[in-house]
Amino acid sequence: MKLKFLAAAVLGLSYAASAWAVEPFTIKDIRVEGLQRTEAGTVFNYLPLKVGDTFTDQKAQDAIQSLFATGFFNDVRIETEGDVIVVAVAERPVIATLSINGAKEFDKEQLKTALKNNGFAESRTFDQALLDGALQELKRQYYSRGKYAVEITPNVTKLERNRVAVTLDIAEGITAKIHEIRIVGAQAFPEDDLLDQFGLTSGGWLSWITKDNQYSKQKLSGDLEKLKAFYQNQGYLEFNIDSTQVSISPDKESIYLTINVNEGKRYTISDIKFAGDLKAPEADLRKLLQVKPGDVFNREKVNESVTAMSDRLGNDGYAFANVNVLPEIDREKQQVAFTFFVDPGRKTYVRRININGNTKTRDEVVRREMRQLEGAVYSSEKIKRSKERAELLGYFEDVTIETPAVLDSPDQVDMNLTVKERPTGSISAGIGFVQGEGLQLSGNISQSNIFGSGKALSASISTGSANKNATLSFTDPYFTPDGVSLGYDVYHRTYNPKKVDRSKYKSATTGFAVRMGVPVTEYDRINFSLGPEHTAIDTYEDSPQRYKDFVNEFGRSNLTLLGSVGWARDTRDSAVWPTRGATIRVAADAGLPGGDLEYYRLTHQQTWFFPLSKTFTLMLNGELGYANGYGQTPRMPFFQNFYLGGIGSVRGYDNGSLGPKDVDDDYLGGTRKIVANAELLFPFPGMRDNKSLRTSMFVDAGSLWDPKVQGSSMSEELRYSAGLALTWLSPVGPMKFSYAVPFGKKEGDKLQRFQFQLGTVF
Repeated sequence: MKLKFLAAAVLGLSYAASAWAVEPFTIKDIRVEGLQRTEAGTVFNYLPLKVGDTFTDQKAQDAIQSLFATGFFNDVRIETEGDVIVVAVAERPVIATLSINGAKEFDKEQLKTALKNNGFAESRTFDQALLDGALQELKRQYYSRGKYAVEITPNVTKLERNRVAVTLDIAEGITAKIHEIRIVGAQAFPEDDLLDQFGLTSGGWLSWITKDNQYSKQKLSGDLEKLKAFYQNQGYLEFNIDSTQVSISPDKESIYLTINVNEGKRYTISDIKFAGDLKAPEADLRKLLQVKPGDVFNREKVNESVTAMSDRLGNDGYAFANVNVLPEIDREKQQVAFTFFVDPGRKTYVRRININGNTKTRDEVVRREMRQLEGAVYSSEKIKRSKERAELLGYFEDVTIETPAVLDSPDQVDMNLTVKERPTGSISAGIGFVQGEGLQLSGNISQSNIFGSGKALSASISTGSANKNATLSFTDPYFTPDGVSLGYDVYHRTYNPKKVDRSKYKSATTGFAVRMGVPVTEYDRINFSLGPEHTAIDTYEDSPQRYKDFVNEFGRSNLTLLGSVGWARDTRDSAVWPTRGATIRVAADAGLPGGDLEYYRLTHQQTWFFPLSKTFTLMLNGELGYANGYGQTPRMPFFQNFYLGGIGSVRGYDNGSLGPKDVDDDYLGGTRKIVANAELLFPFPGMRDNKSLRTSMFVDAGSLWDPKVQGSSMSEELRYSAGLALTWLSPVGPMKFSYAVPFGKKEGDKLQRFQFQLGTVF
């Protein structure tokens, strides 16, 4: 006789236990039937029965539930033949192939990965519930891109050997666009001003690129936080977003956002107090406050005050300092008083600095940049600077620092610096175009981190209409342990500006130089160089007479002992897109006694960056230049003159076209130079978070003159311009474009309103 047991929990039916009752007996054997791919051992592993156990109704039900829970089987039965248990199973099919058709918005492999993360993939057991979940996951992926009309049709085809082929046919439909965003309850500010805080918009002329009119729950959450911050920075301490409604049109093509807000009242700060263990004079902490009594409440400035105090305590060694702000609200007077409660914690020391992720770069190369030392008192400022210096090496894509507490040592932390290596060697060939210079071909092979040592070696060659250069350079940035650098340059340059209709002469220069840089402070460096330089000059029949006179007096071939000394200071927060800080450079280049030519060039440049807001930065730049001959060279060699005009100086005028000219209108260059630039930098409209594009509005002014040229003076040669510029860090190299309107132009000036550089460093 056979008795069959089915678990009621599986079938979803109730039954009387007595109907299935069987007399308990001792199991003498267990057989498994119906297996095709699953090993019998797998069944026995999950089966809560074994030979020698006493078989009961409850154990049969438990066994069925355990096997169903594996997900391997569509049906499970337990039968008895005397004292033998027979486990009969029907295996679920396996997914042999998974195909996705019609996907354009996403890469098919990307969708398959998302399905795999939800348990639905090739070679896995097919389960209708998993398929349904997979379809929901795919729809979620499409909804995140605004494809609310997407339709996904699954087709399951049975194959031999209990396998199935699954095909998902996707009809993506069009992307739903935000049609309208409404802010209900806003009275203090115009709705347009509030919507300016949003990354999501109802569409603009750049939306086809920025996708800012495509709804995203994550983006909306960020925008709501920006809206709250905007109000609270204007004094609305109790501002609240009551609700948000997102509705979609019946055709699933338009989305409507409605945001209900409660502005509350505008508060001013009545008092600021300190409490707790300050660890620093209260007067010092008050100097760090960004707010004061009488100010309108500003959440951002309060947070900046907390950060400044935490950093101050961190610099004093209190790594776990905590500053809490406790508000006391007087709603009748619309005032709020703040108490800054300071809990410094223990004074902390850095036990060990651990460097991770540097698979190529040697530990010592990173460790010598560390300003926080092992065994020293914790300093948040030194740790921050250590991170900056590791980033400035240029060897890493990413640098992160963590300072976990040391177990069983409450006054110690470890400093874990993790880096992600980037390729530091390159072999490249390029083609570019510089307006005013023409087509440029270039080739370069370089390694800025030879064998992970931090030393740099490069060889480059470039050729253009006016300039041809070849250079071989080597630099050891840590020739001495305290950061004195040593480098060597071998170079050959030819210059033929006649080909671009500038000055009528030709020069060929070959030189060798030894460079040395000495760090003076954390941000200051003094640079020296010395080496011989040979220059050969050719003039033409129509060259300016002063060029011919110089060659007749000093010869067409000259050997100069070229030396230079300079001081540089750099406090910028970024070398790519700075928003604050400054650079100062002072340099003196000279042909030293002992050479054929004796002259000097003095230059001074200062650039400041001032953050006006999170998106706008003001850049001011000033540059001075002075050159002259001395000793046996009474006048400045004409081929060492300054030139002015074009990108990098005064835009809107032809490259190198400003300054004195001869009677034939040939550009002579000058020995005196002054340049001033003011530029308002901001993200490309509609692409606020894009780090590769930056636009600007600028005003340029400059003058180039030579007192030895008749009629040449600073006021006579002064020129102005204003316009717009775009900088793009493109995959093929940096590019810069500008459109300028010249002012104060005079007869004979060569204008070039649109100027650009492609594929060259600027």
